[in-house]
Amino acid sequence: MKILTFTTLYPNAVQPTSCIFVENRLRHLLELDGIEARVVAPVPWFPFSHRIFGRYGDFARVPAKEERHGIKILHPKYLVIPKIGLTIAPFLLAIAAYPALKALRREGYDFDLFDAHFFYPDGVAAALLGKWMNRPITITARGTDLNLYPRFRMPRKMICWAAEKAAGLITVCQALKDVLVELGVPEKKVTPLRNGVDLEIFRPVDRAEIRNKLNFTRPTLLSVGHLITRKGHDIVIRALEHLADTDVVIVGGGPEEERLRLLAQDIGASDRVRFIPPMPPSDLREYYGAADALVLASSREGWANVLLEALACGTPVIASRVWGSPEVVRAPEAGVLMEERTPEALAEAWRSLYSEYPDRDLTRRYAEGFDWEETSRGQQLLFERVLQQVPREVVMRTPVGD
Repeated sequence: MKILTFTTLYPNAVQPTSCIFVENRLRHLLELDGIEARVVAPVPWFPFSHRIFGRYGDFARVPAKEERHGIKILHPKYLVIPKIGLTIAPFLLAIAAYPALKALRREGYDFDLFDAHFFYPDGVAAALLGKWMNRPITITARGTDLNLYPRFRMPRKMICWAAEKAAGLITVCQALKDVLVELGVPEKKVTPLRNGVDLEIFRPVDRAEIRNKLNFTRPTLLSVGHLITRKGHDIVIRALEHLADTDVVIVGGGPEEERLRLLAQDIGASDRVRFIPPMPPSDLREYYGAADALVLASSREGWANVLLEALACGTPVIASRVWGSPEVVRAPEAGVLMEERTPEALAEAWRSLYSEYPDRDLTRRYAEGFDWEETSRGQQLLFERVLQQVPREVVMRTPVGD
């Protein structure tokens, strides 16, 4: 089985930890016998590569091709048009990727199906490419693609069109499957396959040693993620107004950092809030293990990987009751869900968790039920079923000219 993973959500040499969850799922799938994969991960085109241009400069420095963990990856550049780009993004994405896909087939990698991630614009672009190249597609919904974009009329229509054209659909949680069903997609066409967690990378540490190394001297709440509004880092900081003897550590980078620092200063908690830049998983493990709880105060999430990563390190979590998070936090040893997305509700959730703090070994054992094997087997079965249903004239290799 030769698959072509198509997504803009993939790490690269310049952004090695960005959207690593897609890469992780693919790596675990490839541990099964009889599967090959290549990745086409387009990145926005930008003319200047200097670091003063921030993430756009990063995009310009992404190599055209690279190899990560033995997987060959192409990064065609596509045009992003501000303001009006939302509606035409799938078409620009498909047009930019088409030459790279033709080149792959000329070089001998004549793939059997598209494995697309993120419904909009990636999934819609993959549906166009599947039509142009006579190949079946599957699309995985991951969060914002279904809990935000269907609010807009044209993206919603294109999402429904892509769902109809796809041979199989995957969601990372039941809540996202429910959205597709509400949009009119037949329930039997959608397979929930959650993300897993790497139990080797994320594992318990020597807490006393690591807390001393990181200078964690009081009960500490950890908030991990991009510093953007919907992640709710401000809620975590404001909760300190109700928690006198607690510190907060925020790991991540993004446009909200200055505002969050000012917020901590305004409420008189600058000495209790620490900001840490993004880091590789092996380093993040120490922060998970040293913290007393991970907090995820997001307004939207598909399946939040940080929850499982913390649990695998033996650290319970506090999460907002949104989308896939209640599907992760289902037992006392996993942690608690906030009743509301407010600083007061977060403070109350922390008091509740702290008063009946779970055994960290039980928390780790709970996380062990979320390894990748079940998800990988589910993907394999879905892909096999898709290929069995494809008419013979589609399965046959299609010659591609210049």
